Amino acid sequence: MSKKITLYAMSNRGARVRQYTVSKPFIASVFLLITAFLAAVGLGAYDYYNLRTAKTYNHELSKDLEGKKDIIYIQRKQIRAFAKEINLLKKQILALNSFEKQIRVIANLDHPEARSGLFGVGGSAPEDLDPKTGLKEKHNSLMREMHEHSNQLMQAGIVQQKGFESLIKELGEQKNLLKCTPAIRPAEGVLTSLFGERESPFTGGSEFHKGLDIAAPVGTDVIAPADGKVTFADRKGSFGKLMVINHGFGIVTRYAHLDDFAKKVGDTVKRGEKIATMGNTGRSTGPHLHYEVRLNSVPVDPGNYILN
Repeated sequence: MSKKITLYAMSNRGARVRQYTVSKPFIASVFLLITAFLAAVGLGAYDYYNLRTAKTYNHELSKDLEGKKDIIYIQRKQIRAFAKEINLLKKQILALNSFEKQIRVIANLDHPEARSGLFGVGGSAPEDLDPKTGLKEKHNSLMREMHEHSNQLMQAGIVQQKGFESLIKELGEQKNLLKCTPAIRPAEGVLTSLFGERESPFTGGSEFHKGLDIAAPVGTDVIAPADGKVTFADRKGSFGKLMVINHGFGIVTRYAHLDDFAKKVGDTVKRGEKIATMGNTGRSTGPHLHYEVRLNSVPVDPGNYILN
């Protein structure tokens, strides 16, 4: 088989024909070169397309990255702001705890140190957070500290809430105690006999006088020295007409030698309210009121319970 190809070409000036002979390997080489050129052009076009696509994608990524950097920057500013707020919240809780202590001292209530500490038994307040971490630095450590402080402040808040609830309850009880504690004279008049040892007006011997005697005309108003409830209102031996008021908290007052009752058993009375009138009933040397104060059934000096 011939390895050459004969080509014929007609001249432009006439019918003269020219003959060219080309070998088959040469034609194959040219074909391969053309094929390689077309492949290179196609590959280049493909790479160019990918490059443009990648450039566009990278541009979008760059914009997205810049946006995320802005978000991170804002978040870190917020973290620093939250750290400052946590420090402020801690100061406010400590201020409330200090206020509770002051109220307890003023009201003569139990000292809060008897309870467990605000931040646990023997625990002290945590150091302030440092919100000055650079905005370009990682805030992992600050975040951990904020989380720990938040838990501590939550527990401290619960303790403080219980402290105030206890304070309100104790103040309420103390208020009731003050309302139920005798504090004023039960009647106008002249003190004729004090609490303690005295000479008996009937026998002339020594006796222990368990109350105060206040002399005034029959019909003089007798008033309640504190809030309470009438538990007895009737005649009783040498006391004549006797009224007994239970004020609670172990405090009881007794009023003897009365002329008439203004309250009956079961009635509640308020401090300053009329409960009876002075008389001369029972064993008495003249119109007067025998007034007793008893604490847990033991007679005590009524003079200690008269503040006016």
